[in-house]
Amino acid sequence: MKLVYFLSFIVFASSLILPLAAEEAAAPGFTIPGPEADLPGEGPVRRYEWFTKLWESKRSKWATEVKQDQGAVVFFGDSITQGWGADMKGTFGEMKVANRGISGDTTRGMLIRLQEDVLSLNPSAVVMLMGTNDLEEGATAEQITGNVNLIIAGLKQHRADLPIVLNMVFPSSETKKRPANAIKEINKLLSAAVKGDDQITIVDTWTLFAAENGDAKAAEFPDLLHPNEAGYAKWAAGLTPVFATLGLVEKVAEPFEVAEGFELLFDGESLDGWGFRPTPPRKQPKKPRPNAPVFVEIEEAESFDGKTKSSDGRYEVIAGRLVVKTPAEGRRIQQIWTTEEFSGDFILRLEFRATPNADSGVFIRKPQLQCRDYPLAGPYTDLKKYKPQDWNEMEVTVKGGVARATCNGEVLEEAMEVPETGPIGLEGDRGQMEYRRIRLKKF
Repeated sequence: MKLVYFLSFIVFASSLILPLAAEEAAAPGFTIPGPEADLPGEGPVRRYEWFTKLWESKRSKWATEVKQDQGAVVFFGDSITQGWGADMKGTFGEMKVANRGISGDTTRGMLIRLQEDVLSLNPSAVVMLMGTNDLEEGATAEQITGNVNLIIAGLKQHRADLPIVLNMVFPSSETKKRPANAIKEINKLLSAAVKGDDQITIVDTWTLFAAENGDAKAAEFPDLLHPNEAGYAKWAAGLTPVFATLGLVEKVAEPFEVAEGFELLFDGESLDGWGFRPTPPRKQPKKPRPNAPVFVEIEEAESFDGKTKSSDGRYEVIAGRLVVKTPAEGRRIQQIWTTEEFSGDFILRLEFRATPNADSGVFIRKPQLQCRDYPLAGPYTDLKKYKPQDWNEMEVTVKGGVARATCNGEVLEEAMEVPETGPIGLEGDRGQMEYRRIRLKKF
């Protein structure tokens, strides 16, 4: 009934807001409706005087900007989103953005204002961060997740293929009535709720920001709730690769010249020379684990010559990058391989960029070299030159059946044994990984 009511609520609200012209001088007042028994969703709706004034002023102003903000990437949230500024301080360049964060808002409050503040803009994508204020008001993780589910249902009803970027609730502190265990429970339920939905990309902002004890770090969250400039920069870096995959930024490949003696294994325009290889049958566990990763089994070899994406869509060529997309299942383990095999000695060079806590790998003939968001996902957590959520160069020198691997010049593996011959492979597991400029020199 909640969902039916909410969908009716959207239709009713749209009849009120859509006729409004952006050039109208005065927007109608946007008071918080009531009583709560008649409102969609569950949990708290804030009605403090300071909040109701902010709610009305923000939303009245936005009502006059509906026309100019058409097609924007909408950032939908609370004070953390609001604090980024009206245009996200120009962080994302020419990408059109609209900030629809209201300080103090709860997930139920956001559900109530979804139509006017978000859907009326016909967004090209929606970036969501919500839930922390619900905790301060005593809401349960189930209530928060239920409201988020209703918001997602509303977004999908508006546009069936609308890209949705869901940020995990940021860490805070028990001193802010936002203990780590409660936030982790919300994030667990949110992840489970959207599992298998390839329309939604999860960004692991919990792991990105959490200290060892699960709280926010004062260096990035001075009040243990709101990010400072360093915190926003870190969040932006985590979002940028996702926006690039959605075609919202970095739409053209950067120029690159191949050094003498090297041959490109990936031309940046197609998956020529790459494909799936048969995988050996896996031994099934006696008792399946509900959150176990999905292992993709390939029965027959498949070539992707002349194609820009794999048959399952997981691997795709986008603006010069070979993108291993975030799996809808949470974890989906599979590999793509070169169709050519390489024997003898060689140098392999490539660049990679990982979303927060992403896990991937580079296979050298057969053995796997872990290629991850190293500071968060390991195993090489002490690297000094690694650039989180930016491009890093990996170099692997194979000589006499032994591989030496570095990342930005720092040693990852000094002597990894490899077979005499075999292909080069790229793995996908969790999060998004991008590869580019994959080239090899035989010597």
